[in-house]
Amino acid sequence: MHCALYQAGRCRSCQWLEKPYPQQLSDKQTQLTQLLDGMPVADWRPPVTSAQQGFRNKAKMVVSGSVEKPLFGMVARDGEPVDLCACPLYPASFAAVFDVLKPFIARAGLTPYNVARKRGELKFLLLTESTQGGMMLRFVLRSHSKLAQLRAALPWLQQQLPQLQVISANIQPVHMAILEGEEEMALTPEQALPERFNGVPLYIRPQSFFQTNPQVAAALYATARDWVAELPVHSMWDLFCGVGGFGLHCATPQMQLTGIEISAEAIACAQQSAQQLGLEQVSFAALDSTQFATGHTSVPQLVLVNPPRRGIGAELCAWLSRMAPDYILYSSCNPASMAQDIARLADYDISRVQLFDMFPHTAHFEVLTLLRRKGGIA
Repeated sequence: MHCALYQAGRCRSCQWLEKPYPQQLSDKQTQLTQLLDGMPVADWRPPVTSAQQGFRNKAKMVVSGSVEKPLFGMVARDGEPVDLCACPLYPASFAAVFDVLKPFIARAGLTPYNVARKRGELKFLLLTESTQGGMMLRFVLRSHSKLAQLRAALPWLQQQLPQLQVISANIQPVHMAILEGEEEMALTPEQALPERFNGVPLYIRPQSFFQTNPQVAAALYATARDWVAELPVHSMWDLFCGVGGFGLHCATPQMQLTGIEISAEAIACAQQSAQQLGLEQVSFAALDSTQFATGHTSVPQLVLVNPPRRGIGAELCAWLSRMAPDYILYSSCNPASMAQDIARLADYDISRVQLFDMFPHTAHFEVLTLLRRKGGIA
């Protein structure tokens, strides 16, 4: 992939861009193998590859410049703004949206926030696209002072960009490099962007996490569904479930499934999907996953975990070891913390491992690992 910004030394987010893609995959697989060294793996599956450009469904743009000439991108280490509108990681559809948003900022009088002077209102633009063609746009503002102007100008923007199904404003008043605040205000009647992976309806709300590489994410969910279908299980938990992607893929009319996620926004998405699918034995709740699990004295046959980068941690590992579900399906965005957790689960064998290259041109990747209790069901 060629990137003019990388070549000019203005953006180095893709640290491995100069490394040929086959070498990137090989290096990631080697790293994963080393992390699991000493833990026998019965079945290594081949890595799942990604498109090398145009794969991101989300842009997080710092807004700088002036109200007449706004600039979308990031701020370099030297303090200078860098325009990322032509970043090759974004799909071609994003450029047309950015082109319209620049004059819209002037129409709405949304002065870009100046970090040094602590002045201005518009801090970030967050744009997300569904594979179904719809888009979600979030304005991150310093205060409520420009909300009326933003609302008044919106009809013009919606006329120019009818694909913007969901629009909201987030208030982030803190003078720090924090992407968003807690307060979110809907600017459109619709506040859930429809998505669909492998025939499963999913929804993205403004403050819910969603994978940024939809093609690889769809492959990850489909793989989990296929692996679970091979197991003799009829009850499972989906911990750290997000919008329910894993659980909803694995659910069947016979499967008793409980999904747990701390984010109420994400749980609302999961519940909407489950209702649409007519799954009567599926439930989702907005709770802390570790507290939920450790508060129970019984366990389902399968526990699926998809934790943040810190992993599931010692407390949940100890509880799983004590309660001994037949299977644990572990999806990880940080293989190092996953390896630490698996080492704590000494009563489990690693049945299967597969790498998913969710983040090309970087050292990051996702892993799906199936653990089987020693002496359990064959």
